[in-house]
Parts: sequence; structure tokens; C-alpha cells
Amino acid sequence: MRIFCGRANPTTGSVEWLEEDEHYDYHQEIARSSYADMLHDKDRNMKYYQGIQAAVSRVKDRGQNALVLDIGTGTGLLSMMAVTAGADFCYAIEVFKPMADAAVKIVEKNGFSDKIKVINKHSTEVTVGPDGDMPCRANILITELFDTELIGEGALPSYEHAHRHLVQENCEAVPHRATIYAQLVESRRMWSWNKLFPIRVQTSHGEQVIVPPSEVEQCPGAPSVYDIQLNQVSPTDFTVLSNVLPMFSVDFSKQVSSSAACHIRQFEPLASGRAQVVLSWWDIEMDPEGKIKCTMAPFWLILCSPFQWRDHWMQCVYFLPQEEPVIQGSAVFLVAHHDDYCVWYSLQRTSPEKNESIHPGRPVCDCQAHLLWNRPRFGEINDQDRTDQYIQALRTVSVQPLDVCLCVSDGSLLSMLAHHLGAEQQCFYCFLSKIFKANHLEDKINIIEKRPELLTSADLEGKKVSLLLGEPFFTTSLLPWHNLFFWYVRTAVDQHLGPGAVVMPQAASLYALVVEFRDLWRIRSPCGDCEGFDVHIMDDMIKRALDFRESKEAEPHPLWEYPCRGLSEPQQILTFDFRQPVPSQPVRAEGSIELRRPGKSHGVVLWMEYHLTQDSTVSTGLLKPAEDKGDCCWNPHCKQAVYFFSTTLDPSAPLGGSRTVSYTVEFHPHTGDITMDFTLSDTLEDEH
Repeated sequence: MRIFCGRANPTTGSVEWLEEDEHYDYHQEIARSSYADMLHDKDRNMKYYQGIQAAVSRVKDRGQNALVLDIGTGTGLLSMMAVTAGADFCYAIEVFKPMADAAVKIVEKNGFSDKIKVINKHSTEVTVGPDGDMPCRANILITELFDTELIGEGALPSYEHAHRHLVQENCEAVPHRATIYAQLVESRRMWSWNKLFPIRVQTSHGEQVIVPPSEVEQCPGAPSVYDIQLNQVSPTDFTVLSNVLPMFSVDFSKQVSSSAACHIRQFEPLASGRAQVVLSWWDIEMDPEGKIKCTMAPFWLILCSPFQWRDHWMQCVYFLPQEEPVIQGSAVFLVAHHDDYCVWYSLQRTSPEKNESIHPGRPVCDCQAHLLWNRPRFGEINDQDRTDQYIQALRTVSVQPLDVCLCVSDGSLLSMLAHHLGAEQQCFYCFLSKIFKANHLEDKINIIEKRPELLTSADLEGKKVSLLLGEPFFTTSLLPWHNLFFWYVRTAVDQHLGPGAVVMPQAASLYALVVEFRDLWRIRSPCGDCEGFDVHIMDDMIKRALDFRESKEAEPHPLWEYPCRGLSEPQQILTFDFRQPVPSQPVRAEGSIELRRPGKSHGVVLWMEYHLTQDSTVSTGLLKPAEDKGDCCWNPHCKQAVYFFSTTLDPSAPLGGSRTVSYTVEFHPHTGDITMDFTLSDTLEDEH
């Protein structure tokens, strides 16, 4: 059956109705899932297997049958491990129907259908009794319900219900226990992801400073965790203010509560500084003795064992509501708060027992900035070097006091830069009135809250636009070329541009680079066999989901978190001239990219470069040429697009020596889409 789905096109800005397969959402879910990454997580798999073997042995040693409840079974891997370890029967719960169907097939393929029952329900809907899904309660509880924050996928409510209704009292649990750790740091870089810094503008009248509104400075910020690959943050980017503090633990073998709670740790700061950020991670112990442990700690804290890369579990960055000065050796209290799905932190100077604010609610943004800007966007706006590039470009434009500057970008401060550099009146297409007011510009910048095609001459007070300005940045953009929405706005307001009007940026170029990833390739790599179990069915399921649409599409990734080597030189693929309206016919490019360095070609990275002027370009991708070995330095504020090669993602495939990558890339003006096909060619045997 086919269904109509409405979507907002991020490039053209229009609402489109598309005919989709009724299972389109399923395909999307599977294609973008972390299943492959989890199956490639050797450390996770081994520790679970060891913990399951130990739990089954303890039950058998008591002379009992081992009855397993596996919540969130996914592929059925942990249930198959349990049966192999000697479990008498497993009830494998999986709420996502396509995944449950795959688990049934994988279990059958591996010969465990007589001992594993896959139940396609949410665990809270599972019944126990003669006519229920399970005839009796289980005595071993196995789960993998964790996200980077540990509890963000609803682990606590699921455990709470399972202990009340599905498992025996004092059951064995794998994992047995989880502990959340925290470390307090000062970091200008990370703090720039949460607060707006003063922005300095050098003008002919001296330095002007754009200051943040008091509402932004006092706002506690967004409630959500910022999960990142903390291992890619340089230790020089932060100052450690505390030891690693175990904040709280959850014993999964006993009744678990999902009620809100707080946990307090007193500590003496290791150094004086400004407490701004809490770095956090967790570990899980698979056995009661804590001998089998799987940790998410950053690599600099793992001294005894090889580091396991993973993307399905990373590390957490939390921002304190306000930065607090701390003094070396002067005790303070770090408080971890949580409800059923979310963790947040506060710092207390006095004993929490005497402090009535020890139970604050989840932080909520009341300044609107944290709703308008995500964490990378805060960092981008706070990047003074980037701001200086725009200032230098604006200086090349002859802006007169009566010129009208129309700024088109979401949450952009460019109109304020233009004002300080000479434009007396601007019309600004977004909502930033609080910042304008804080800088006494509310009567100098007119905010037009209209779609661009609805703009009238009256909105511009009968004047023509002399300078059309954009970064460009739009909150609806997922892929780099989605910001071509600026081009469509420029086209929509064409009638309002005066003779000789300047458009900045004047053009944009799409660039491509063939890369070898250190680790990111694993998220799209087939697994085949996992710990001795055949999971090819899962590989095929992901491939079908990708073939449904997305095998020929790129996906966004912040590549500063994912090291890679460039195997080619950056190549310009398409150019878009913003000085002219959007063309009526498609723009197509065909060619090839020569590989200059040896390595396995995992995919192509694509990004946009915006040409502010002929001599000034802002890159959303590479910030400087790749080093001799090809190591890449990516813009940390933007996500780049990655087009994966399916033929080189299989770890069992030969290294190969492809000399070129051929491509066809086409921009479709009517839809704003960019379609692409990249193909490896001239494959030779590797000489090394």
C-alpha cells in the first residue's frame, strides 16, 4: 500500500506531499539504526557473554532451571548467548516489529527456535500466567536498554515494571549494576556551546561589542545532554577541577525506582577556576563481584586494556546552570539529579542537607536562544575568527548610511555586524529581538516575520535592498546543501533588489573528498558472524532498508568527532551563483576523482564552501589542506555529508587499490534535491 506523507523541504522551504511505501518509516529507522555498530562492539559482546555465562551458572548451581527474560532483544544475540550458556528457555522481548521479525529468523537460522520465544511487545505489555506470554516469572533478567546517558531510553521504568511483574525477587541480572561517573572541568570551548559570548567588531569609530542579553546569561540552558565522542576533544581544551566522582549506582538485580532523585558528592577542587561543565560517562558490571566490567570512560582513563571505539554509547557533556568560581582545596558539593529519562547537575557550596534548592526541577530554557540554536550553532556564533571573516568581507562592500541590508539566516547576528559597519537600516528575517534590545538596536533593525515570497515593498518602506546578506544558516538544514535555501530566498526577493545590489555570499561550491575512516565505517559495515552466531539476516535487512532509498544518499556526521584520512585531494563538484536567480533547468556534473594516497576508500565526504567575495571563502568542511598522510581537520561547528561505499565496508573484503572514483551529481532546482552516485573503479590488488 502507498501513503501520502507531508514534509517541509529544507532547501526550497515549500511543503511537499510525497507518495511513500507504508513501511517507509521502518526503512528509515533500520537504515539509520545503530544495530551494526552494536554488533561490531567486541568489548560489549564479550562482556555480556561472560556475564550471561556466569549468571546461568549461578542459577544452575542452585539447582534451578534458568529462565531468561531478555528485554530489547534486537537481533536475539543475547538470548542465543544465554541458551548456548545453558539456559533452559528465553523470552526475548522486542517492540519494533521489523526487528522482532528479523530476530525470529535469526533465532531459527541458528537453531534455537525450540528454546527462544520472540515476543513482539513492549515489555510493560507482557503478561505472565497460564494464558500469558510467559507461563511464569523469569529468574535471569538480561537487558540492553541503555543510551549514552544510561537512562535516556527509558531503562528505569522498564526495569521497575519488570521487577514488579516479570521476574522473580532477587533474580540474576545482566548487567548487574551500572555506575554513573562525573568530572568537573573548566572549558572555554565547551562553555561556548552553551552561552553567548561578547562579539567584538572593529569599526572606523573604534571597537564595538555585541553583548548577550541578561536573559541569555542567566538562563539555565537546554535540558538535554550533549553526547559527543569526548576522546576527540583535546585535553588542552579543558582544565580538570575534580577527580572522577562516582555519582550514583543502580542495582538491576533488585527493585528499581524511576522516581526523581538526587545524589550528592562532596569534593575538594584540584585547582582554582570556573566550574562550567560536567563530563560524564558510565560503566556496567555484568556480575555481582564487579569482575566483568564494560566502561564508557574516555581513553585517557583506560590504562589497563585496549580502547574500544563505539558510537552507540559515547560520553556526556552537561552544562551547569551558571559558571561558579571554585577554590583549590575548598570543599563544594556536586549534585546529580535525575528523573525517569534525564540527568542534570548542579553545584552547591553548602551542605545540601541545609540547602532547600537541592531538588530543583529539570532545567528549562527561558531565554529562547537554546531553542533557536543547538550546541554547535552556539559554538559557531561564538567563533570570533569566523565572525572576523564576515567583517572583513563586509568591509569590501560600499555600505552607505541609507542603504537597506536584508539579512536572511536563522538566528544570525550578521545584521548587527552590517549595522556597526555602516548600514543605517536593516530588515532581518528571523527573531532575535532580545539581543537587539540589549545592544540598543531595536529601533535600527526591523524584524520581518514573513516568508520571503510574501515580502512587500511596504515591508521595506518603499526602498530597494542594497545588500542581501546571509551566512547562510537555517535550522531546518540537515545536509550541507540544504542551506541553499538562501538561493531560493534570493530568488523570491529578486524584485526587491536594487540596481547593483550586492549578494553575500555571492556563490557557493560543493566539494568532495574520498576518505578512509579510522572507525566510522563500522556503523555501516555488515557483521556476518557475531561471537559465533550468524546474523547475516540483519545485514540483509539493513541493506534492503538502504536500497529502499538511502543507498544513493549521503548522511550527516560531525566529522571532527570521527578521524579520517583523505585519499584524494578536495574536488569542486558544483558551483551555485547566488548573484543570479535559481535556474529552471537541472545542473549536472560528471567526472572522476583521482586517489593520491593508499588506503581503503570507505566513502566520500561532501561539504559546501561559501564565497563571500572573490577573495574570501567560508568552509563548512575542510579548514585547511590535508596533511602529508591525509589527516583531515574539519569545521567543528558543522555536519558534513558522508556517502558510504558499500563494497568497502565489509571488514573481510580485500584492501583493494582503486585509482579513481567516478561520479554523477545533479542539482534539481524544482525540488532543491541533489542526487549523486559515486563509484569505485580501476580496482587493483594492494601492493602493501
